[in-house]
Amino acid sequence: MTPFTSLHLSGADWQQLCDQALSELAGIPTGELGFLYLSDQIAGSADRIVDRLRNEGGIPHWVGCTGMGLCSNGRETYTGPALSVLITPFAEQDFRVIPSFEQDPQDWLDATRAWRERTMASVAVVHADPTSTRLPQLLEALADGLQGGFLVGGIASADTLALQIADRATGNGLSGVVFSGSVPISTGLSQGCSLIGSKHRITTCRHNVIETIDDRPAMEVFKRDIGEVLSRDLSKVAGYIFAALPISGSDTGDYLVRNLIGMDPERGLLAIGDLLEPGMEIQFARRDAESARDDLRRMIEGLKKRLPGGARGALYHSCLGRGRNLFGSESEEMRLVGELLGDVPLAGFYANGEISHNRLYGYTGVLTLFS
Repeated sequence: MTPFTSLHLSGADWQQLCDQALSELAGIPTGELGFLYLSDQIAGSADRIVDRLRNEGGIPHWVGCTGMGLCSNGRETYTGPALSVLITPFAEQDFRVIPSFEQDPQDWLDATRAWRERTMASVAVVHADPTSTRLPQLLEALADGLQGGFLVGGIASADTLALQIADRATGNGLSGVVFSGSVPISTGLSQGCSLIGSKHRITTCRHNVIETIDDRPAMEVFKRDIGEVLSRDLSKVAGYIFAALPISGSDTGDYLVRNLIGMDPERGLLAIGDLLEPGMEIQFARRDAESARDDLRRMIEGLKKRLPGGARGALYHSCLGRGRNLFGSESEEMRLVGELLGDVPLAGFYANGEISHNRLYGYTGVLTLFS
């Protein structure tokens, strides 16, 4: 059985990285699909990198994106030219690349309908443009078009040039790859926050500004939940306390973490980074390294129990707010992943937002296992 192979490479420039990758892949059996995550310092050379890996490495299809941080099993990289690569054993009948789309994926859905229906394809790994204003709608449209398909992935991150790869470099909308139902895939999501206080209901709001919660001024409820110490100095709340929007119907207690972007104590108003409607549930959460470690352990241990066999390959899409910013500067998040997962070929990146099912998350780690 052809194995998965992962590479995590650092070098002086893209040519040196390609030389290293091709040298390590020489003589190794490969399939027809590779995942490629590249540091944003070499984003301008993405097409040349793909061309070399395709033409000299013999792997025709590539998907991925840029990342301000790259990761593999036990290692994280944040500076300098770098690649994180996962070579899969899949043949072309096992997948279809999703070219980037900014509006409606219907043309691609129509073109792949016969194959998708024959193979019961429904799970896709996707990468997204951080400037897209329609990303939530694009995710829903693709998931619906895949007959309730399950999406995993992340939003490209970069200081300057953010792009995706879907056989070629692109900077638009959403792209990725969908897999045949015969490819065994399991996914899990780990939150980087711990819930505080109790669950509430938004009673009045306007756009993203909450006026009242449980028929009381929003700031009054917020201060009660975060406690007296933080309430006395609200400047300490930024980057530490977040809004958590419970996902309706979730049987695992999942919630969407959203930034607090404004507070008006005098008028009792609270603004968060999402559009709201009266009647929505809300809770508050604290970003906490210890809780994040515990939840990562829980997620991976639970995921391994669900596998039909051992994991053969993996992808990890984590938030830029995690990694060195939450776990520590010595690749501690990926060392924990490696400790829990074992010696499994893995590639991934640190994202501007994470994707699971058909939703955008923040401060999460999304692990995808191929067995």
